[in-house]
Formats: sequence, structure tokens, C-alpha cells
Amino acid sequence: MISAPVMWMRGGTSKGAYFLADDLPDDRRARDEFLLRIMGSPDPRQIDGMGGGDPLTSKVAIVRKSAREGIDVDYLFLQVFVDRAIVSDQQNCGNILAGVGPFAIERGLVPAADGRTRVTIYMENTGQVAIEDVRTPGGTVCYAGEASIDGVPGTHAPIPVEFLDTAGSSCGALLPTGRSVDLVDGVRCTLIDNGMPCVVFDARDVGATGYETREQLESEAFAPIRDKIEAIRLAAGPLMNLGDVSAKSVPKMTLVAPPRGGGAITARVFIPHRAHASIGVLGAVTVATACLVQGSPAADVARVPDGPRKTLGIEHPTGEMRCVLEVNDAGEVVSSALLRTARKLMDGIVYA
Repeated sequence: MISAPVMWMRGGTSKGAYFLADDLPDDRRARDEFLLRIMGSPDPRQIDGMGGGDPLTSKVAIVRKSAREGIDVDYLFLQVFVDRAIVSDQQNCGNILAGVGPFAIERGLVPAADGRTRVTIYMENTGQVAIEDVRTPGGTVCYAGEASIDGVPGTHAPIPVEFLDTAGSSCGALLPTGRSVDLVDGVRCTLIDNGMPCVVFDARDVGATGYETREQLESEAFAPIRDKIEAIRLAAGPLMNLGDVSAKSVPKMTLVAPPRGGGAITARVFIPHRAHASIGVLGAVTVATACLVQGSPAADVARVPDGPRKTLGIEHPTGEMRCVLEVNDAGEVVSSALLRTARKLMDGIVYA
């Protein structure tokens, strides 16, 4: 395969290629080879492809009309590694998800209403459902608007995203070990999955502060701490029912610290080896949920509001992501939602 129709979009704080499933090979190996070629991987600069030399700009959404009752489209997320010949489907991406609703409408998979169009999305990676509300004045997707999200310049049309039944999406349970805290390689960790498998631990327990910049996290001086974090990740994988994670993009390693800017908690994330410029959508939902797990490292440093509907701001290197969690009488999270934006960047043909 040498070319395919594609739409390049920014979804949340990520950017990537959006394909109709029918426009890519059915054979997984042929598909992955094509995606590696169009992104320019493996190469740290991705100079011979469309990728931006960063995991956040080397992502793919594959979308098809759904045959599932009550579902509009199925969405498969693929992470194309930058410097390794790996295409991974081991996680969701809630940022790229933000562009799926607009893309589905643009490609005619979902008929547009005049005003707003609701798109129900089945996330193939984990079998969960998300619902997006897309602005469609006159039956056309509108990307312009007044909503802003940290990590993206300017303002755009708001895309509210609601997540349903995300607990244990990849690991089989919210807390795959059944414990709020596990000692992993000598560090107290919460192994948790509310849409994204995460290992959450106090930054101080690995010799960090939790307030480092992305550049500091990726500096040579931080290398011994990164080695420690990777040792924890490799040990946590089997405990989280993820098996050998040495070639996987999960779990996300999440250092937490008390908030500084009025949010609920501060987080620094590795995805899994590069430091995240902000935080992933489902990663933020999972960290927010960890704040509600009694006795966890996150709960120890978080400021959590009262009431059954809680808005928790997750502070990250470029700002804050707000998650709205609904909890039942037992304190269990029953739904989560947040605000994202997306923008169409290019629609055309990409060549391998």
C-alpha cells in the first residue's frame, strides 16, 4: 500500500492521522508497516514522515460506522512509537478521541443535525463508550468557538466528552490487585485503571518534587530517577494484568504532588518513557479517581471537594485539566466528563 485518504486533526492536546477503516489494509502487519512509513518511524525526528518527533504527534485514529446497537461509530486508537518500529493498540487516547466525533460527521458516518450533533463512540481498545456533543450549525462541523484548554493556543468550539463504564477498561478492575496501595520496587504505588492504566506514586518517593518541567524530566540529571520509574513500570505490568510491558505504552507512570495552582493535585506523567507535555484525558480521569482512593499516595496529597459531584483540577506542566466525577453513596465513581476541543488541519492523501 502506498497511499490512503486521511484527515490530519488536532484532538485535545495531541495531533494525528484519522482514517476510515475501509481505507487501510485489513491485514494488521500491512497496516502497521504503512503507518510506520507515513509517520517516519523509527527515527527520533520522524523526518521522512508526517510525525512530529513526539509521541503526542504520532497517533492514529481508525474509525468505522458501528454495527453495535446504540453506537454511532467504532474507534480504534493506535500509538505509533517515534524511535521504535512499534504500533501499539494497548491503550485508549482521550485526546485523539476528541476529534472522532467531528471526523465521523465530516466523513458522513453520522448525519449532522442543525445546531449540535451527539456522537456515541465505542472505543475498541478497551470496549468502553464515550459520548461527544459536536457543534454543527447548519449541519456543518464548526471548529471555531470560545472554549480554551491548557496546552493549546487560542480558543475553539467546545466538545464535551462523557465517559461511561471506564473502570478496569484494560486491567479488568479499577484496582487490579484489589489494594489501594502496593509496594512496587520499594515504592508505595496505586495501580489503577479508570480508562487508562496508571501507576500513581508520590514524586518524593523516587527523589523528585513533582513540579519539574518537561525539560527537567528528560534531562541527563534526571536519568537515575527515570531508570527507577521504568523499573517500577516493568514490575507493575504483570500485577496490573498487562503482562510484559517492556514494548507497551502502558501503564502510564504518574508522579503526584500537592497542588500549587488551585487544583486538586499536581501530576507529571511518562508515556511511558517520554515526559508528557500535559496529561492525557483518560490519564487525568484515572488520576482524579486515584485522589478518591482512601490511603493512596494521591489521596494523601490531594485537595478533594465535598459532595457527590466533584470537579478536580489535575495540574500538569502546561496548565490544568478539569475532570468532573459523579460518585455514588459508596464513594465509587459512576461517570466522568471533561471538556476538549479539536480542529481539522488537513484533508487529503498521505503517501508511504
